[in-house]
Amino acid sequence: MNLVTASAPAVSVVIPVKDDAAVLERCLRALAAQSSPPDEVIVVDNASSDDTAAVAAAAGARVVRCETPGIPAAAAAGYDAARHPLILRLDADSIPGSTWVAAMRTRAAARPDAAALVGAARFADGPTALRTPLAIVYLGSYALVGSLTLGHLPLFGSNLGIRARAWRAARHRVHRESTRIHDDLDLAFHIGERHPIAFARDAAVGISMRPFGDGRGFVRRLRRGLSTVVIHWPADFPPVRWTKVAINRARLRHARRSRT
Repeated sequence: MNLVTASAPAVSVVIPVKDDAAVLERCLRALAAQSSPPDEVIVVDNASSDDTAAVAAAAGARVVRCETPGIPAAAAAGYDAARHPLILRLDADSIPGSTWVAAMRTRAAARPDAAALVGAARFADGPTALRTPLAIVYLGSYALVGSLTLGHLPLFGSNLGIRARAWRAARHRVHRESTRIHDDLDLAFHIGERHPIAFARDAAVGISMRPFGDGRGFVRRLRRGLSTVVIHWPADFPPVRWTKVAINRARLRHARRSRT
Protein backbone atom coordinates (compact mmCIF):
# COMPACT_ATOMS: atom_id res chain seq x y z
CA MET A 1 0.00 0.00 0.00
CA ASN A 2 1.20 3.50 -0.79
CA LEU A 3 0.68 5.50 2.41
CA VAL A 4 0.70 9.27 1.83
CA THR A 5 0.28 11.78 4.63
CA ALA A 6 0.15 15.55 4.73
CA SER A 7 3.89 15.59 5.44
CA ALA A 8 4.67 13.00 2.72
CA PRO A 9 2.78 14.40 -0.29
CA ALA A 10 1.16 12.49 -3.11
CA VAL A 11 3.38 12.43 -6.18
CA SER A 12 2.96 12.84 -9.93
CA VAL A 13 5.96 11.84 -12.08
CA VAL A 14 6.27 13.63 -15.43
CA ILE A 15 8.41 12.29 -18.27
CA PRO A 16 8.58 14.32 -21.51
CA VAL A 17 9.73 12.14 -24.41
CA LYS A 18 10.06 12.10 -28.18
CA ASP A 19 11.02 8.96 -30.13
CA ASP A 20 12.76 7.26 -27.20
CA ALA A 21 10.60 4.22 -26.52
CA ALA A 22 13.43 1.82 -25.64
CA VAL A 23 14.93 3.90 -22.84
CA LEU A 24 11.48 5.04 -21.71
CA GLU A 25 10.55 1.40 -21.08
CA ARG A 26 13.62 1.04 -18.85
CA CYS A 27 12.71 4.22 -16.94
CA LEU A 28 9.14 3.02 -16.41
CA ARG A 29 10.37 -0.34 -15.10
CA ALA A 30 12.50 1.50 -12.55
CA LEU A 31 9.46 3.54 -11.48
CA ALA A 32 7.39 0.37 -11.11
CA ALA A 33 10.04 -0.99 -8.71
CA GLN A 34 9.96 1.98 -6.34
CA SER A 35 9.79 1.28 -2.60
CA SER A 36 7.25 4.11 -2.40
CA PRO A 37 5.36 4.10 -5.71
CA PRO A 38 4.29 7.37 -7.33
CA ASP A 39 0.57 8.10 -7.33
CA GLU A 40 0.59 8.68 -11.08
CA VAL A 41 3.06 8.62 -13.96
CA ILE A 42 2.49 10.98 -16.89
CA VAL A 43 4.36 10.39 -20.13
CA VAL A 44 4.18 13.41 -22.42
CA ASP A 45 4.47 12.16 -25.99
CA ASN A 46 5.99 15.03 -27.94
CA ALA A 47 4.64 13.91 -31.36
CA SER A 48 6.75 10.75 -31.46
CA SER A 49 6.91 8.63 -34.60
CA ASP A 50 7.89 5.44 -32.71
CA ASP A 51 5.84 3.39 -30.21
CA THR A 52 6.50 5.69 -27.24
CA ALA A 53 2.79 6.07 -26.47
CA ALA A 54 2.18 2.30 -26.63
CA VAL A 55 5.11 1.59 -24.30
CA ALA A 56 3.84 4.18 -21.83
CA ALA A 57 0.27 2.88 -21.90
CA ALA A 58 1.43 -0.73 -21.47
CA ALA A 59 3.28 0.31 -18.32
CA GLY A 60 0.16 1.93 -16.88
CA ALA A 61 1.25 5.52 -17.42
CA ARG A 62 -1.15 8.28 -18.39
CA VAL A 63 -0.22 9.50 -21.88
CA VAL A 64 -0.52 13.21 -22.66
CA ARG A 65 0.00 14.24 -26.28
CA CYS A 66 1.89 17.49 -26.94
CA GLU A 67 2.13 18.58 -30.56
CA THR A 68 4.19 21.73 -29.85
CA PRO A 69 7.81 20.78 -30.52
CA GLY A 70 10.45 20.90 -27.82
CA ILE A 71 11.07 19.75 -24.26
CA PRO A 72 9.91 23.08 -22.72
CA ALA A 73 6.43 22.62 -24.20
CA ALA A 74 6.27 18.91 -23.38
CA ALA A 75 7.44 19.34 -19.80
CA ALA A 76 4.99 22.20 -19.22
CA ALA A 77 2.13 20.10 -20.61
CA GLY A 78 3.03 17.38 -18.14
CA TYR A 79 3.14 19.73 -15.18
CA ASP A 80 -0.21 21.19 -16.24
CA ALA A 81 -1.72 17.70 -16.31
CA ALA A 82 -0.35 16.59 -12.93
CA ARG A 83 -2.98 15.89 -10.28
CA HIS A 84 -0.89 15.78 -7.11
CA PRO A 85 0.84 18.37 -4.89
CA LEU A 86 4.42 17.21 -5.57
CA ILE A 87 5.45 16.92 -9.22
CA LEU A 88 8.64 14.99 -9.97
CA ARG A 89 10.38 15.10 -13.33
CA LEU A 90 12.57 12.57 -15.12
CA ASP A 91 13.94 12.36 -18.63
CA ALA A 92 13.16 9.21 -20.61
CA ASP A 93 16.74 7.99 -20.19
CA SER A 94 16.81 8.62 -16.43
CA ILE A 95 17.07 5.53 -14.22
CA PRO A 96 15.74 6.32 -10.74
CA GLY A 97 17.04 4.26 -7.85
CA SER A 98 14.48 2.16 -5.99
CA THR A 99 14.15 4.73 -3.18
CA TRP A 100 14.04 7.81 -5.43
CA VAL A 101 10.35 8.68 -4.93
CA ALA A 102 10.60 7.99 -1.19
CA ALA A 103 13.67 10.21 -0.88
CA MET A 104 12.02 13.07 -2.79
CA ARG A 105 8.90 12.78 -0.62
CA THR A 106 11.02 12.81 2.54
CA ARG A 107 13.01 15.84 1.41
CA ALA A 108 9.84 17.72 0.45
CA ALA A 109 8.40 17.03 3.90
CA ALA A 110 11.63 18.13 5.62
CA ARG A 111 11.78 21.38 3.62
CA PRO A 112 8.23 22.76 3.54
CA ASP A 113 9.69 26.16 2.64
CA ALA A 114 11.24 24.83 -0.57
CA ALA A 115 9.18 25.25 -3.74
CA ALA A 116 11.39 22.87 -5.71
CA LEU A 117 13.92 20.08 -5.27
CA VAL A 118 16.92 19.01 -7.31
CA GLY A 119 18.31 15.51 -6.92
CA ALA A 120 21.69 13.89 -7.44
CA ALA A 121 22.80 12.14 -10.62
CA ARG A 122 25.46 9.75 -11.87
CA PHE A 123 26.29 8.37 -15.30
CA ALA A 124 24.86 4.89 -15.81
CA ASP A 125 26.43 4.11 -19.18
CA GLY A 126 29.55 4.85 -21.18
CA PRO A 127 33.14 3.89 -20.22
CA THR A 128 33.19 2.88 -16.55
CA ALA A 129 36.44 4.73 -15.84
CA LEU A 130 34.97 8.01 -17.12
CA ARG A 131 31.63 7.93 -15.32
CA THR A 132 32.64 9.45 -11.99
CA PRO A 133 35.15 12.07 -13.20
CA LEU A 134 32.89 13.17 -16.05
CA ALA A 135 29.91 13.47 -13.70
CA ILE A 136 31.97 15.63 -11.34
CA VAL A 137 33.10 17.92 -14.15
CA TYR A 138 29.84 18.09 -16.12
CA LEU A 139 27.32 18.21 -13.30
CA GLY A 140 29.60 20.16 -10.99
CA SER A 141 30.20 22.81 -13.66
CA TYR A 142 26.46 23.13 -14.27
CA ALA A 143 25.76 23.51 -10.56
CA LEU A 144 28.53 26.09 -10.14
CA VAL A 145 27.75 28.21 -13.21
CA GLY A 146 24.02 27.92 -12.60
CA SER A 147 24.36 29.00 -8.97
CA LEU A 148 26.49 31.99 -9.90
CA THR A 149 24.01 32.99 -12.60
CA LEU A 150 20.87 32.50 -10.53
CA GLY A 151 22.01 33.26 -7.01
CA HIS A 152 20.79 29.82 -5.90
CA LEU A 153 20.79 26.17 -7.01
CA PRO A 154 19.70 25.49 -10.59
CA LEU A 155 17.21 22.76 -11.43
CA PHE A 156 18.23 19.68 -13.42
CA GLY A 157 15.64 18.21 -15.76
CA SER A 158 16.76 14.60 -15.35
CA ASN A 159 15.89 14.73 -11.63
CA LEU A 160 13.80 17.49 -10.15
CA GLY A 161 10.70 18.11 -8.10
CA ILE A 162 8.36 21.08 -7.92
CA ARG A 163 5.33 21.74 -5.77
CA ALA A 164 2.19 22.02 -7.86
CA ARG A 165 1.29 25.36 -6.31
CA ALA A 166 4.69 26.77 -7.32
CA TRP A 167 4.19 25.53 -10.88
CA ARG A 168 0.77 27.15 -11.08
CA ALA A 169 2.31 30.45 -10.02
CA ALA A 170 5.06 30.21 -12.65
CA ARG A 171 3.34 28.44 -15.54
CA HIS A 172 2.43 31.61 -17.44
CA ARG A 173 5.95 33.04 -17.13
CA VAL A 174 8.07 30.15 -18.40
CA HIS A 175 9.14 30.12 -22.04
CA ARG A 176 7.23 26.95 -22.86
CA GLU A 177 7.07 27.44 -26.62
CA SER A 178 10.77 28.12 -27.16
CA THR A 179 12.88 25.32 -28.64
CA ARG A 180 16.14 27.19 -28.03
CA ILE A 181 16.31 27.06 -24.24
CA HIS A 182 16.74 24.54 -21.44
CA ASP A 183 13.40 24.24 -19.67
CA ASP A 184 14.94 23.25 -16.32
CA LEU A 185 17.16 26.32 -16.14
CA ASP A 186 14.29 28.52 -17.32
CA LEU A 187 12.06 27.08 -14.58
CA ALA A 188 14.77 27.74 -12.00
CA PHE A 189 14.78 31.43 -12.96
CA HIS A 190 11.06 31.70 -12.21
CA ILE A 191 10.82 29.46 -9.15
CA GLY A 192 14.05 30.36 -7.37
CA GLU A 193 13.57 34.11 -7.51
CA ARG A 194 10.87 33.94 -4.83
CA HIS A 195 11.30 30.58 -3.10
CA PRO A 196 14.14 28.26 -2.05
CA ILE A 197 15.27 25.27 -4.10
CA ALA A 198 16.49 22.40 -1.90
CA PHE A 199 19.05 19.72 -2.76
CA ALA A 200 17.79 16.14 -2.34
CA ARG A 201 21.11 14.37 -1.89
CA ASP A 202 19.62 10.92 -1.30
CA ALA A 203 17.34 11.03 -4.36
CA ALA A 204 19.77 9.84 -7.03
CA VAL A 205 19.15 8.80 -10.62
CA GLY A 206 21.31 7.33 -13.32
CA ILE A 207 21.63 9.42 -16.47
CA SER A 208 22.99 8.75 -19.94
CA MET A 209 26.30 9.85 -21.41
CA ARG A 210 24.55 10.35 -24.74
CA PRO A 211 25.10 14.14 -24.77
CA PHE A 212 28.84 13.50 -25.13
CA GLY A 213 28.47 11.15 -28.10
CA ASP A 214 27.71 13.93 -30.57
CA GLY A 215 29.95 17.00 -30.69
CA ARG A 216 27.39 19.12 -32.51
CA GLY A 217 24.70 18.08 -30.05
CA PHE A 218 26.87 19.07 -27.13
CA VAL A 219 27.58 22.47 -28.67
CA ARG A 220 23.84 22.88 -29.23
CA ARG A 221 23.23 22.19 -25.53
CA LEU A 222 25.75 24.89 -24.59
CA ARG A 223 24.10 27.38 -26.93
CA ARG A 224 20.71 26.64 -25.43
CA GLY A 225 22.14 27.20 -21.98
CA LEU A 226 23.44 30.61 -23.01
CA SER A 227 20.13 31.47 -24.68
CA THR A 228 18.26 30.53 -21.51
CA VAL A 229 20.37 32.92 -19.48
CA VAL A 230 20.33 35.81 -21.95
CA ILE A 231 16.56 35.63 -22.51
CA HIS A 232 16.12 36.72 -18.88
CA TRP A 233 18.39 39.77 -19.16
CA PRO A 234 18.47 42.61 -18.25
CA ALA A 235 15.87 41.93 -15.54
CA ASP A 236 17.89 38.98 -14.24
CA PHE A 237 21.42 40.12 -15.01
CA PRO A 238 23.46 38.51 -12.18
CA PRO A 239 23.97 41.50 -9.81
CA VAL A 240 20.30 42.47 -10.21
CA ARG A 241 19.23 38.86 -9.81
CA TRP A 242 21.30 38.32 -6.67
CA THR A 243 19.78 41.42 -5.09
CA LYS A 244 16.22 40.32 -5.86
CA VAL A 245 16.86 36.83 -4.48
CA ALA A 246 18.46 38.21 -1.30
CA ILE A 247 15.54 40.57 -0.69
CA ASN A 248 12.98 37.80 -1.22
CA ARG A 249 14.86 35.43 1.09
CA ALA A 250 14.95 38.11 3.78
CA ARG A 251 11.21 38.65 3.41
CA LEU A 252 10.57 34.91 3.77
CA ARG A 253 12.72 34.70 6.91
CA HIS A 254 10.89 37.68 8.40
CA ALA A 255 7.51 36.12 7.57
CA ARG A 256 8.50 32.82 9.21
CA ARG A 257 9.70 34.62 12.35
CA SER A 258 6.46 36.60 12.49
CA ARG A 259 4.41 33.39 12.48
CA THR A 260 6.33 31.87 15.39
